[in-house]
Amino acid sequence: FEWESMVCSAVKSNVFSFFPTLLHLSPGGGGKGRSWKWRRMLRFPHISQCMELGNTIARDYSSLCVKQPIGRKLFCLFCQSKPELRHCNSLLDKMGEYEVQSDEDRKSFGMQIINRFLSRQVPDLHEFLSGAPFLQYLQSMYFERFLQWKMVERQPVTKHTFRQYRMLGKGGFGEVWACQVRASGKMYACKKLEKTHMKKRRGEAMALNEKQILEKLNSRFVVSLAYAYETKQSLCLVLSIMNGGDLRFHIYNIGPPGLEPARVRFYAAEVCCGLHHLHQRNIVYRDLKPENILLDDNGHIRISDLGLAVKLSGGNLVRGRVGTLGYMAPEVIGHEYYGISPDWWGLGCLVYEMTAGRSPFKRQGEQLTAKEMERRIQETEEVYRKTFSSETEDFCRSLLTKDPRQRLGCRRCGVEGVKSHPFFSTINFRRLDAGVIEPPFKPNPRAVYCKDVQDIDEFSTVKGVILERTDDDFYTKFNTGCVAIPWQTEMIEMGCFKELNVFGPQGSRPPDLDWGQNPAPEKPKRRLLDQPENKSFQKSSLY
Repeated sequence: FEWESMVCSAVKSNVFSFFPTLLHLSPGGGGKGRSWKWRRMLRFPHISQCMELGNTIARDYSSLCVKQPIGRKLFCLFCQSKPELRHCNSLLDKMGEYEVQSDEDRKSFGMQIINRFLSRQVPDLHEFLSGAPFLQYLQSMYFERFLQWKMVERQPVTKHTFRQYRMLGKGGFGEVWACQVRASGKMYACKKLEKTHMKKRRGEAMALNEKQILEKLNSRFVVSLAYAYETKQSLCLVLSIMNGGDLRFHIYNIGPPGLEPARVRFYAAEVCCGLHHLHQRNIVYRDLKPENILLDDNGHIRISDLGLAVKLSGGNLVRGRVGTLGYMAPEVIGHEYYGISPDWWGLGCLVYEMTAGRSPFKRQGEQLTAKEMERRIQETEEVYRKTFSSETEDFCRSLLTKDPRQRLGCRRCGVEGVKSHPFFSTINFRRLDAGVIEPPFKPNPRAVYCKDVQDIDEFSTVKGVILERTDDDFYTKFNTGCVAIPWQTEMIEMGCFKELNVFGPQGSRPPDLDWGQNPAPEKPKRRLLDQPENKSFQKSSLY
């Protein structure tokens, strides 16, 4: 799957040239791009219709009040309504601010927190909140409102959930299209996997693997999966749209080959954070290369294309000769068992290529046989020229160590050994992880950072492949609708939560949370000519 690398600034050249108003539809709210029916699409069910969900949803404080964005906001509203809990909210907010302060400001900011809240710790505070306050919250109208949001979140997702715009790319299993959620106006990239092509090439397991890994992740450094649904012809993954192109394009197609040291260090640090988030969940990426690192509108990167990733179970190692030739680690080529070591080798290859403008074991344009490439990786040392500072050279050498047991990132100190290397001496990883560091490069919104869609080879037509009833079991696993955390984040970012999350006067229950009222009847659907989009048509048709 080399899909997300095609989802780049072709959005501007191939989509926005036909839809100029879309240029302003980056996430940020304000109601732009929403369907005129958006309130109906996100209409809360009456609380009496949430009983089954309320009886079955897991009463887990961490999931309901910390991890899920809408749940976190509603729990905060509940705490604000209780005078004895307001300080808990304030302390958590201040501790969050403290974590992203610069080193020189942390001491004074920390003293302010100590003076105001004494010395209570965040884990202790969450332990307190998960007790009696959490039980009170579960009996409150704020939790009932959360159940309403969860019911909306669980509505079926179909192709009609989105507006579809222009194609962004083509590939072996289908196409990537720009799309927009009708209810919120948020833009995404829809990766359509043709069912017949997947069956012909036996790609179902890889597609499902990528989908299941992505829906469990919530990292600002890995492409986010927001929706998964199916049509008659395709399985669709709705992913973060990345308009800044991939690192390969930036390395080789803008100016002389290679990138400035500040960009190399910044991208390497964000990739390091992304790998750490994957490794925390025992996921080995196995396909780190410039094509799979994408830039967003602001210049931050995300790791993409997780079709070859694998989850380690019970601390076991895996063996598999997968990846891209030229970026495979020696232990992968040698059919040895491995854990996370190939990912740190891949980071070394990436930093080397960004710095030198060529891969470590092959000159740009050089044609090598697979056997020769494997020999070089296993037996030869990479060459370092004057473009490498002493810190960069040592960093690359430490990551490109042939023996995985001695490789940086694989030693006892783990990822902390990578982050503490002098190469990253100017990086504040706390602030980087929080997304508050300004990238050294911001893509030009009018520039095109990839080749034209017409230059991408079209996938071939598949004949003679018949979809059977047994295939439906696989499609059911794939067609799961909204992914909770990205969907809730979308509702908050696009302003839908603020506009819909309204209670009665002085914090009283609104009608849809009043157990004494019956559910409001559904409004009849308007006829086509009654819809606002057709008012101009009605007027012009009178003359």
